Amino acid sequence: MTIRTGNALFSGAGFCRVAVTAAVLAAGLAVAGCGGGSAAGEAVPVAQGARDTGTYPNLNIKPEVAAQQFTDAERDAKLKELKAVRDRAAASPGVTTEAADAAALDKLARNHAGDALKQIEGKCDPALDPTCK
Repeated sequence: MTIRTGNALFSGAGFCRVAVTAAVLAAGLAVAGCGGGSAAGEAVPVAQGARDTGTYPNLNIKPEVAAQQFTDAERDAKLKELKAVRDRAAASPGVTTEAADAAALDKLARNHAGDALKQIEGKCDPALDPTCK
């Protein structure tokens, strides 16, 4: 009985009926999901794609700028400020925060496993866990 049901659904015309039914249901769900996007029942605006106006675009029209452009004086001031920061960093190659962070991470790597094992095994250390007794 199972074999006949499987053959009816997945062979020949039976499979086509199932596929068409599934496609119609999926399309219906997709359309139903698109409606009702606004709370007040207003029409939801649809995004418009490229439109063929039948003419070529005029490339001689300058596009509008998105933001005010730097003047030459502002550009020079910013470059001067960045160069001063770069020169200060190159002049004092002392201990950087990266080296201090790396040392702290190395110390943590050496001690972390032992500290974690002490807490797991019940040998609590008040320095690590203030709630232990």
